[in-house]
Amino acid sequence: MPKRAARATCITVVSAVIVMSALLISRISAFGGYYTYMMGHFPAPWGNEIRAGLLEAVIALAFSVIMLLSLLGGLRRIDEHVFEDRHNLYYIMLELLLAALLAQVYTNDLFTAYVFVEIMTLTACSLIIARSKGRTLVAATRYMIMNLMGSGLFLLGLSFLYDLTGHLLMSNIHEQVTRITADGALPHVLTVSATLMSLGLAIKSALFPFHTWLPDAYGYSTPTSSAVLSSLVSKGYIVLLIKIFYRVFGLDVINRMRVNNVLFVFGLVGIIMGSLSAIREKDIRRMVSFSSVAQIGYIFMGIGMGAEAGIVAAVFHIFVHGMGKSMLFLSTNGLVWVSGDSKMFRDLRGSGYRNPIAGVAFSVGSFSMVGIPFLGGFISKLYFAKADMLMRPVETVVVLLVLAASTILNTIYFLKTVITLYRPSESPAPAERYKPSSGFALAMVCLVAANFALGTFSQPIIEAIRTGLRLFA
Repeated sequence: MPKRAARATCITVVSAVIVMSALLISRISAFGGYYTYMMGHFPAPWGNEIRAGLLEAVIALAFSVIMLLSLLGGLRRIDEHVFEDRHNLYYIMLELLLAALLAQVYTNDLFTAYVFVEIMTLTACSLIIARSKGRTLVAATRYMIMNLMGSGLFLLGLSFLYDLTGHLLMSNIHEQVTRITADGALPHVLTVSATLMSLGLAIKSALFPFHTWLPDAYGYSTPTSSAVLSSLVSKGYIVLLIKIFYRVFGLDVINRMRVNNVLFVFGLVGIIMGSLSAIREKDIRRMVSFSSVAQIGYIFMGIGMGAEAGIVAAVFHIFVHGMGKSMLFLSTNGLVWVSGDSKMFRDLRGSGYRNPIAGVAFSVGSFSMVGIPFLGGFISKLYFAKADMLMRPVETVVVLLVLAASTILNTIYFLKTVITLYRPSESPAPAERYKPSSGFALAMVCLVAANFALGTFSQPIIEAIRTGLRLFA
């Protein structure tokens, strides 16, 4: 297939998914329940099935929109970074990655989820390696090693759970877990299973201290790959973890096993360590990459609270970080483009003037990550703080201190970067303005609008998340 035809097909497919997800949201909102569809000839509990509720449909819509905007915003660099004979494969990998993401969102079968976890791992690795460069080969190798470790732990935990319950459908496993724990007992194998699956997905999501593969994978990939990896791939694993907590074990059992406490602590440490690492960076793309470590820490902190309020905040932050981080990586590409392809801060002076659209988009994304009012990041931190008030006093104080410290650290490295973009260039050559492609301009405008929408019209989204989480169980 010619390059242009492959590109058009990919854009059409993703656009169709967006339309169908929007239609599904309208249908589910009309009757307030969820759809269950039997896959194959055998009914539950032997067969496979997908289950679509309000939250699944909203997540699918958000993921599809981010995929489309990430693709449009990085088309020019795809032509430059990916060999001509690999363009078809690159677009196929994007479509396969989206399919794997949606399968994880909709499936009600735990083993099917594992299969698509593996598919997503392979497609994500191919997106890293698509840019044939020495550093991307090393980054892809590190990514594969760490993610295969995570997959192995997840599969081992799944095997223990299947041996204990005899089921693979999430709802049927939940019934067996409820029966087994009805007398207050917690079999060791159940705790081990939950721990292994949580640890496996935490590794694949780049939760601190399992994030070592992330800076190179995000920092050296082509911009579309970086945007997709940071905004979608890690979030797919986190959504699956939330489904497992709600639909497989139940939050009450998870809290009794204290698995969430480990994620809570790692999340808190990750928020601080990711920000400190970002401050030390002199490469803008690696700085944005380390920022993702901190933002993933926020999400796991919310999940680790073990209460609906914390998980609502975590899911909302998935949307905020997805929209914000894809915009940051794509706008960074636009700034690097007009700075002689240099990612070093010293060469980025004045790039906000040379590429105004990228400069504004990066500034908005930065302010959102810091938590400036009227942007999505502010609402996320507000709901994290509200959820924190329901915890024990010591935990409340610790979380508030971490939120305050992280906001200060975020301000240091993001504000420093924004100031650098608008400082006069040291180069004596006249600064030429860059004419962005229509796809890049459209992506930036839509992502900026989405960040403001998340910050000003958050209540309907929060209510949809609450309703969807209750249907999860």
